[in-house]
Amino acid sequence: MEFVYYTVAGITLYLVSDWILNRIEISRGARFEHRSMVFFAIILVLAVVTFRIIEHLTSQ
Repeated sequence: MEFVYYTVAGITLYLVSDWILNRIEISRGARFEHRSMVFFAIILVLAVVTFRIIEHLTSQ
């Protein structure tokens, strides 16, 4: 069942990271030159936090 949590979290993280990046670019008024690196940083931080939470909740 754990793999389902990680799969759903991964899909959700991708969508949320894209939304966050779009919001930042809209407020900035321009696209980032290295957009993929910014996206990677956003999704990396969110993934580490989310996966640690899932790990904590499923280990009990």
